[in-house]
Amino acid sequence: MSSSTIAIIGASSDRSKYSNRAVRAYQQIGYVVYPVHPSEETVEGLSVYRTARDIPASRLDRVSLYVSAKFGLKVLDDLVGLDIGELWLNPGADDPEVVAKARELGFKVITGCSLIAAGFWEG
Repeated sequence: MSSSTIAIIGASSDRSKYSNRAVRAYQQIGYVVYPVHPSEETVEGLSVYRTARDIPASRLDRVSLYVSAKFGLKVLDDLVGLDIGELWLNPGADDPEVVAKARELGFKVITGCSLIAAGFWEG
């Protein structure tokens, strides 16, 4: 049986950032995690992909955005055509313009904290 997959867009090597916490949380619950960031090299020992299009997976069960609206709108264009189950727009990434565009593009959009959805919360 294959593991579920998740792309963390905006993943950071800074362990105090929520995107880093998400990488660790999803690793702990058995997901194959693909960190995505244009300038990071590694996050929590994982190779980082420049864009979601660079990820070597045929399907992403979840994509979780930890980026501002400005970058979120660009990221949505990168996601078009990929096989994605759920698109999570975390607090701060859930700008109404991003939500509207994501829905318009046909993504199953969930606005909420993907860390909490994974069963983790580090206050």
